[in-house]
Amino acid sequence: MTRNLRRIQLAPGYILHHRPYRDTSRIFEVVTRDHGRLSLFARGVRGPKAKLASILQPFQMLLLSWTGRGEAAQLTGAESAQAAPPVPAPCLMAAFYLNELLMKLTTRHDPLPVLFDTYHETLESLRHGAPLERELRVFEKRLLEALGYGLDLDAEAQTGKRIEPNEYYHFRPEQGLVPTVAAAAGALAGQSLIGLANEHLSSARELDDSRRLLQAALAQCLEGRPLATRGVARAVARRESRTRPQT
Repeated sequence: MTRNLRRIQLAPGYILHHRPYRDTSRIFEVVTRDHGRLSLFARGVRGPKAKLASILQPFQMLLLSWTGRGEAAQLTGAESAQAAPPVPAPCLMAAFYLNELLMKLTTRHDPLPVLFDTYHETLESLRHGAPLERELRVFEKRLLEALGYGLDLDAEAQTGKRIEPNEYYHFRPEQGLVPTVAAAAGALAGQSLIGLANEHLSSARELDDSRRLLQAALAQCLEGRPLATRGVARAVARRESRTRPQT
């Protein structure tokens, strides 16, 4: 048994989700750069005397240590990897959305270091005031690429013809981009597709087209599973619209 015990020391990682277990313990869902996503069981981390309670927080890069294999690994230590300001309140829902995507679309114990770095960079950008919608769209695009479902934004699906900035297209999840006309419902501007491919999104049209395209691509990967953060965001928006003063 001892020979098979795996010990990991100071692995860079982030907490994606946690839930209480019994009186003083928690089960943490974490994503690590070199070991992928995994669950860690942590004893004695709840309550006023818990030493690690203030450290084990989401959106902060940690150095995590654990022992064990499979789904029964036990957290043995955690420390902050860097001093970072909190994610601003207006960006918190977006940050939880990133976590939910990683929870639902990544596979346990499958290291994706490039995706981990993208997640880290996105959080850093949100901390420092980068445009929220642009950061989300770029993250979604890179997530699909890391999972092996990257979008071909350079050419039409059937003909291989190059995407033109002044033309319009439909996205078919099983196929790709096909030409259409500007007046068609759901038409995507070629300029928007080029902007997304280059990760240069500035206009409202480019951002909106990219959002619709990426939502369709992600929906295929999610296979009908809803995203709780989207539902919460819609509920908050409805509540705010009802309470907003009329002018």
